[in-house]
Amino acid sequence: MHRTDALAEADRLMTVCNSCRYCEGLCAVFPAMEMRRDFQDGDLNYLANLCHSCGACYYDCQFSPPHEFAVNVPKVLAEVRNQSYEQYAWPQAFRGVFARHGLVAALLVALSVALFLIGFVAWNAPAALFTAHLTDENFYALMPHNAMALLFGTVFLFAIFALGMGARNFWRDIGEPAATLAQPAALAHAAHDAGTLRYLDGGGEGCMNEDEAPTDRRRIYHHLTFYGFMLCFAATSVATLYHYVFGRVAPYPWWDVPVILGTLGGIGLLIGPAGLLAAKLRRDEALQDGSRFGMDTAFLAMLFLTGLTGLMLLFLRATPAMGVLLAMHLGFVLALFLTLPYGKFVHGIYRYLALVRYAKESKTIEQEAAGAGA
Repeated sequence: MHRTDALAEADRLMTVCNSCRYCEGLCAVFPAMEMRRDFQDGDLNYLANLCHSCGACYYDCQFSPPHEFAVNVPKVLAEVRNQSYEQYAWPQAFRGVFARHGLVAALLVALSVALFLIGFVAWNAPAALFTAHLTDENFYALMPHNAMALLFGTVFLFAIFALGMGARNFWRDIGEPAATLAQPAALAHAAHDAGTLRYLDGGGEGCMNEDEAPTDRRRIYHHLTFYGFMLCFAATSVATLYHYVFGRVAPYPWWDVPVILGTLGGIGLLIGPAGLLAAKLRRDEALQDGSRFGMDTAFLAMLFLTGLTGLMLLFLRATPAMGVLLAMHLGFVLALFLTLPYGKFVHGIYRYLALVRYAKESKTIEQEAAGAGA
């Protein structure tokens, strides 16, 4: 017996696919599937998070709808994958908060924080809200640095801890020992596959989206989103180092490292999420799990709005608009942090862990084959 109908359907499809094996060269899912003869819930969650949803197997399959077998691996694994985000989320009380109405919930959080900050400043220093802040001393007139660091640091640490607990729940459910995470070769191989999106290419032809004509646009948008996020994180890290180690207080000049990293990252967060959202709206409905559309769009929207308000704040920081823009930017950043453990962000973590397991399993199979051949 399986926990959900989606897991039961995934079991049926994997049994059919294991008998056919036509798609074994498309991605890592099918070789991993072939290592098993029966599928527990943990195995199916592992395969679902290993899937990159390129769509190639749907168009290549001779048993896809309208065939009576109705094999639709991308959609069913998307359903299992999305349910796993809720299943592994920590704490349990927050599970499902952003599943159906993620965009509305995230926007409400962002706007609530922004309005709170605007109200806080208007109450304590109303003249500072619409004043051009040109010096280091005035930059934190809206919110003292220590208060800002305490608020956002607390939320960020909570998000990191919650993400770690979710990753632990996933790792335990798929039945993989902790010792696997101490294998450098598996970790490095998975990092390479995740960083290059190796399996988002339909076996080399490209990713299918709105039809069976393969393209690589989703791969490009994923790269822009991921590396844009990492550049923004690097900018924040460098700025933190400047502040606490070297005593250099923001704002920084245009040519300085935090500004350059943040600008490049912000551009990535504009183009990448917008491209992914456009691709999602065009994507063949047969490949999608429509029940989690709100959760998917919430993450993309928070990334886009974080990048947009960050760039606007950079270009208009010496104008009277800086106060409101800072409040809006901080609101979206805080909402992004709060939603990280309960939205689409976790797919990157679970997919990386799934790739770690696949790298270890592949190596084991290769070693056994070599031993048998000798």
